[in-house]
Amino acid sequence: MVAAKKLVEDEALFGPLNDIETLRRKWFAALRPTQQLPSYEEVVLGSMGRLADHMALLQGRGDALTIMRTGRALRQWLGQDAWDTRVADLAPEYRGILSEAAENALQGSRPYSTSAYHVANGIVRTFDIYAMPMDCRWGPPLISTYVHERGSGYSLVDTIFRATSEGFLALAACRNAANATVDFQIVDLNQGAARLLQRPVESLRWHRLSEGQHDLSTAEVRARLGAVIDSGEPEQFEIASSESRHIRISVAAIGDLLSATLTDVTDLKRREQSFRLLFDNNPMPMWLFDEETLEFLSVNEAAIAHYGYSRDQFLTMKLGDIWPHDERDLHFQAIQNLHDSYHSRRSWRHLRADGSEIDVVTCGRRVGFGERRAFLVSIIDVTERRKAEEKISYMAHYDALTDLPNRVMLQQRLQHTVEQCNGADRQAAVLCIDLDMFKAVNDTFGHPVGDRLLQQVALRLKSALVGGDLAARLGGDEFAVILDPISGPAEAGDRAGRLIAALSAPYDVDGLELSIGASIGIAIAPLDGDSSELLLRNADMALYRAKADRGGHHFFEPEMDRQAQARRFLEADLRRALSAGEFELHYQPLVNLAADRITSFEALLRWRHPERGMVSPAEFIPIAEDIGLIVPIGEWVLRTACADMAKWPHDIKVAVNLSPVQFKSKNLVPAVVAALAHSGLPADRLELEITESVLLAETETNLQTLHQLRGLGVRISMDDFGTGYSSLSYLRSFPFDKIKIDRSFVRDLPGRADCLAIVRAISGLARSLSIATTAEGVETQEQLDHLRAEGCTEVQGFLFSPAQPAAVVTAMLGLTGDKATRAEVRSAPPPLLAKTG
Repeated sequence: MVAAKKLVEDEALFGPLNDIETLRRKWFAALRPTQQLPSYEEVVLGSMGRLADHMALLQGRGDALTIMRTGRALRQWLGQDAWDTRVADLAPEYRGILSEAAENALQGSRPYSTSAYHVANGIVRTFDIYAMPMDCRWGPPLISTYVHERGSGYSLVDTIFRATSEGFLALAACRNAANATVDFQIVDLNQGAARLLQRPVESLRWHRLSEGQHDLSTAEVRARLGAVIDSGEPEQFEIASSESRHIRISVAAIGDLLSATLTDVTDLKRREQSFRLLFDNNPMPMWLFDEETLEFLSVNEAAIAHYGYSRDQFLTMKLGDIWPHDERDLHFQAIQNLHDSYHSRRSWRHLRADGSEIDVVTCGRRVGFGERRAFLVSIIDVTERRKAEEKISYMAHYDALTDLPNRVMLQQRLQHTVEQCNGADRQAAVLCIDLDMFKAVNDTFGHPVGDRLLQQVALRLKSALVGGDLAARLGGDEFAVILDPISGPAEAGDRAGRLIAALSAPYDVDGLELSIGASIGIAIAPLDGDSSELLLRNADMALYRAKADRGGHHFFEPEMDRQAQARRFLEADLRRALSAGEFELHYQPLVNLAADRITSFEALLRWRHPERGMVSPAEFIPIAEDIGLIVPIGEWVLRTACADMAKWPHDIKVAVNLSPVQFKSKNLVPAVVAALAHSGLPADRLELEITESVLLAETETNLQTLHQLRGLGVRISMDDFGTGYSSLSYLRSFPFDKIKIDRSFVRDLPGRADCLAIVRAISGLARSLSIATTAEGVETQEQLDHLRAEGCTEVQGFLFSPAQPAAVVTAMLGLTGDKATRAEVRSAPPPLLAKTG
C-alpha cells in the first residue's frame, strides 16, 4: 500500500457531504473548548449506524498498537477477524497504513485522512482511511479508524497499456493453405502505437498489415515478423520511415500471436550519428585514457585549449599528472570503482599547465580503443558555478544588508550550542535585541538612511563579540546575539548592559547625527530551554517585557510564559465575544464651555466577559488589533453608535475612535456608509477620531481615505494631539474639524507652567485655524477654570461624568425632555462609575 497524506484541519472541507465529512463533523462537534480530544462516548457510542461496519477501534502506539474491535466490512478488508490483534502482526500492506494513520492522528490531536492503494491479481483498489483520536476514561487514547473502498477497482495492466507513450500491438498470424505465414492482423493496439504509425486506432485494429499504408505494412517487416513466428525466438530490429524517423521494434511470439513494442529512437539515432563528430569538434574538453595504465590515449582540441598542455604533452602524461597531491588517493579510489558508465557525484580539482586549479565534474563511459580497454571522459568546468554556489550558500545564511548571519544560521548555531550545554556543565545565553526609535528614523529620513544605520549597528555588534559568540539579524530592526559560553546570568546581564550602551551612542550617517536605543531580552541555556526554538521564544518574551521600559534588558521568567498562555486564552475568548454579544458601548459626554451644555458623546467600547467581568480596553484592544479582530469589532461599534445616536436629540453628535489597523482596512469607508444608512443618522452627527499614528505610514493613501470620509459629511478629529512629533504637519495636510488635547497635559495643568503653555499654544493654534478643541481627562474645577480661560472649546472627564451605558444616557437625557442637551454643567448628574482612569 502507498499512502497519500493529508492532515485534516478544523477548517478543511471535503466538498460534497459524505461519510468522512459526517465523521469529521461528529468529531469536532464532540470537542469541548477545554479538551484536547473529544471523549470516546461522545463520538462513537450509539450514533455510528452503518458506518460502524467500516470502522476499527485501535488503542496504543508503536508496536503496542492493538485492534480492539472491527466492523464487518473491516474484517473483509483485513481478511481476518483481528479482534485484540496487534497491528504489528498484520500483513505489511495493512500494518503500515494503520500504524501511520493512528500515529499521525495522535501526534496532531486531530483527525487524519489518507488514501491507500491495494494491488491484487492486476486490479488496483483505492481505499479512503480516516483516523479519529479520542480520549478514553479507562486508559490511553483510542483511535477510531474508518476504511471504505472508493469506487471500483481498475486494471493496472490496462491502465499502463492505455497511458504509456510506447506503442504496443498484438498481431495474429494469417496463414495460407500451405500453413505458411503470409500476413498479420492487428488484434489490438494502444494510442502510442497509433501515434507512431500516424494512423487512427480504428483504421488499424482488425486490419491486416498488407492492407495498410504505414511503416509496418512493408514486405520486409512482414518477413521479419514471420521469422519470429517460425523460430519462436524474440527479436529486435529497427526500421526507417519515409519521414526520416527511426522505430525500434521488439517482438515476442506466443503461438500464432505476436506481442510487438514500438519505440521511437529517432533522437537516439541522431545522437549516435552526431557522436562521431562529438569528440574532435566538441567545445567540451574530452579525452580517452587507458583503463589499466591511466595513460592519455587521445584528447580533443577543447581539452588542449582548456588545460594548456600541447597534444604531444598530453599523450606522454597520465591522469595522475593533473591531480593535486592531496586528492590523488580519492581519484585513484574513484577510478577503481568505475562501471560501464560514470558521472561524478562531486566536483574534482584538476591542475592546468600553468599550475592553476579548476573545479570540474566528469562523466564518461567504457569504450573500445583498438584492442585496449579505454574510458571516454567529458569534462565540465564548474569553477565559476562553485563560486556562485558558495555565494548562494552565503546568501542563504547571511543577511545581505548587514553581512551578519541570518535567522537560519542563528537557529543552526543555537541548536548546536544548546546540545553542547545539555551534555555538559556549560551555560550560554541568547539575546534578542530590538532597536528603540528606529522606525522614527526610517519614517523621517527614509529607508536608505535607515539601512546605513542598520549597517553601523551591525558593526557595533560584531565589535562586541568574543570567543564563540555570534550576532545575527532576524529582520527589520531586530537582532540576536549568542553569548557562548558564559559564567552565568550575571555575565549575560553585564554584557547586555554594555551592548545597550554601545548601540545607544550617537551615530553619524551621511552627516546626520542620529540617536536610537536598544532593548534586550535574555534567555539562558539550558535553564530557559533545551531547544533553539524554545530559547528564542523565551528570549523574545523577555524582550517584549524589556520594550515596555525601553533602553533596558530583561531576563526570561516562567511567569512570562504563563502570561503568554493567558493571552492565548484571552484571544480565544475574544474571538467568540462578538458573536456572543459580550461587547457593549458606554458613552462619555463632551461639554461645550461656551454654551455650558452637552453637545456630543464619545462612544467607548467595553467587554463584559461572562467569567472575568469587565475587561479593560487597554488589555483587549491591542490583542484585537494583533489578531485582526479590530476590523469587525470596529464595524460593530460604528453600527451600534449610529443606531443609539439616532434615538437621541438631533443636536447631539457621537464620536467614534478608529484604530490604526481599522483605518487601513479597505472596507472602512463602505462600513461608515452602511452604518449611517442603516441607522438613518445624518453624516454630520458622526465624528471619527484618529490618532496621528494613522498618518505615519502611507500618508497619501490615508489622506485620500480621510477626504473620502469628509466627502460623506462626516467630521474628523485628531485624538491625543501634542503627544507625537509631527502633529503640526498633519494639520497642514488635512483640515481637521477638531483636535483633542491629551489628558497628560490636562492632568498637570494647575501645577506645571509647561503644561499650561502647551494648552495655551494648542488652543491658540486651533482658533487661528478655525478648529475646535476638546480637552480630555478633566477631573477638577481648577483644571476646568484654566481650560475655560485658555479658550478651549469642549471638555470631557470625570468632573462631569464617566462613560455610561446607553440606557443610562437615555435616562439622563430624558430627565429634561427635549431640553436635555441644555443641562447646565453644574447640574450634570454625578459619576456613576468609579474613576479608574
